[in-house]
Amino acid sequence: MVHSCRFTLGAYFPSSKMSSTVSKPRLIRFGLFELDYRAGELRKTGIRIKLQDQPLQVLELLLQRPGELVTRDELRASIWPADTFVDFDKGLYTAVNRLRDALQDLAENPRFIQTVPKRGYRFIAPVSVVMEAGETQPAPTGAKPSGSEPSREPPHPTPHWLIWGTRAVVSAVVLAGLVTAVRWQQIQSWVGGKKIHVRSLAVLPLENLAADPRQDPFADEMTEELITQFSKSADWRVISRTSVMQYKGTRKPLPQIAGELNVDAVVEGAVQRVEDRIRISVQLVDARMDRQLWAETYDREFRDILGLQSEVARDVAARCAIQLPVQPGRQADFRLAQPESESYEAYLMGRYYWNKRTGSSMKMAAEYFQKAIQQNPRNGLAYAGLADFYAFLSLIGGPETAPPRDAMAKARAAAIKATELDDTLAETHASMGHILHNYDWDWPGAEREFKRAIELNPNYATAHHWYSHYLMQMGRSEESLAEATRAHELDPLSPFINNGLGRQYFLTRQYDKAIAQGQKALQIDPAYVPAMVLIGMAYEQKSMFPEAIAQFERAGKLSATYAVSKDTPAPAQPPALPVVVAMLGHALALSGHQEAARSKLQELLAISKVRYVASSYVAIIYIGLGDKDRAFEWLERDYQNRSEHLLYLTVEPMVDPLRSDPRFHALVKKIGLP
Repeated sequence: MVHSCRFTLGAYFPSSKMSSTVSKPRLIRFGLFELDYRAGELRKTGIRIKLQDQPLQVLELLLQRPGELVTRDELRASIWPADTFVDFDKGLYTAVNRLRDALQDLAENPRFIQTVPKRGYRFIAPVSVVMEAGETQPAPTGAKPSGSEPSREPPHPTPHWLIWGTRAVVSAVVLAGLVTAVRWQQIQSWVGGKKIHVRSLAVLPLENLAADPRQDPFADEMTEELITQFSKSADWRVISRTSVMQYKGTRKPLPQIAGELNVDAVVEGAVQRVEDRIRISVQLVDARMDRQLWAETYDREFRDILGLQSEVARDVAARCAIQLPVQPGRQADFRLAQPESESYEAYLMGRYYWNKRTGSSMKMAAEYFQKAIQQNPRNGLAYAGLADFYAFLSLIGGPETAPPRDAMAKARAAAIKATELDDTLAETHASMGHILHNYDWDWPGAEREFKRAIELNPNYATAHHWYSHYLMQMGRSEESLAEATRAHELDPLSPFINNGLGRQYFLTRQYDKAIAQGQKALQIDPAYVPAMVLIGMAYEQKSMFPEAIAQFERAGKLSATYAVSKDTPAPAQPPALPVVVAMLGHALALSGHQEAARSKLQELLAISKVRYVASSYVAIIYIGLGDKDRAFEWLERDYQNRSEHLLYLTVEPMVDPLRSDPRFHALVKKIGLP
């Protein structure tokens, strides 16, 4: 029998004043841990944790009276009797520290053991009790009577383990364990299993408890799938995988993580796969208060993993007053139907490298996407990833770059294949929207696809990010900033998403905000070249030319990593990214360094002889030099190539000198921009 303990466990431990017939517990569970009194073991999700005798005894005493102060004198009398010749203070300090290490607890921000200075310790987490088989115990309010449905009943979480409920008050045994009404008032919002209202959530990387470290990717896949399940509802904000995976292996306090991600609650836990069985232990934590709200362990056959993931997601969502939508007719998700394969893992690795947006990382991304397709030809996500890889080839500037006409043809083929395989994936619709927008210039079609992607997954940050760029180019700047802000809220630790928001600030001529957002991206990744370029462009618009040039020169020194593939031997002086050369040439020209600007122009033309360079980059330097005729000549070349750079003509501050020229308006009309 399992009970959610809402009163002190003293009722389970007979004293001289209590009936000797009161049942003793077999297990005490808290969070992902359980203390087995019969075996004298502490376990985490079923795995024994080595713990010396004295720390274990301290834990047993604290669990006998959760929520109550266990004084130093009581600990001394129980564990260090008078005839023990040891340094008690040192012994107690060592025992508690070892216990905290075993529980991964922090003294300064405890989840389990709270220090009461100079007095003792208190166990502060919710607990549940498993009784010895065959023994009875008065059931708490809401417990099922004997003979009811035998299926697993999750423990009813409560913000405090000190109160069974009003019915239990009639029991003298329970009365002996009740605590003060003051503490009851602090936690009454959760008594009786009430739902809480969580409007933002982060799923922290699940811990791999298997002895085989090769199962780490499996734990990551489980984390990703939970995020995907939660993301289906628009009723809350769910942090993207890119941001939460940065906390893998860290021991930051949950309130700190909650503050960095700006969330109300987190889901954390562990997963273990042993042959044909899998166990997932999860807990829902009020991240700001560092207070456990609910915990459960699921033990299933591996073949049931598809239903298990949905069950976990539904259980957590139900506790948070969220209803996850069901998509009837959706294909069995290969991510769960074939978790033993490496296809989904390869896709995730591809997305990891794609998000870096460097020449070498894009090469790695393509290899992983293709590997995922080889391992599972029906992997729609991998085709969507491949479409995104091709769509960005004309932008990165590495050896694999290609003109838009070549790259986008391959991108469209991959996106169409992704849609044919699974029309219910947000990623496939976002990829198609990106192609319709940036190459086909099909504005209604692009918006339809972006909206469909967001409808399928309201928490897909990339869809919001791309939609924000579309809206900006359509002249809907307020909507654009709202979408860019939403993307940032969903993926706050992504340099790419941070820089995307900064770009929208720049295009709306909020240069100080653009600089600040670019600096945030650099705090996440100090070598993120696009953020340096953004900051330099904003400085230039503020006529802070020395600062702008310094940013571009710094970006130039680092941008070789963007321009060189891992399979390409690095030259003695690797060329900088074309965008960096162009922006530096433009800044030099505006600051009066005409010869230096022309030198950068020649450098850019030389790069264009060995790989594709957007003609708009050449035009940018000519604009700085004041040569409008040559600028329009190169912009026309970009129009022939259907370069997406032209889509910013109506909002890009750097082309302001051309706006009064009739040729500018003619070009805008040909493109079809508002």
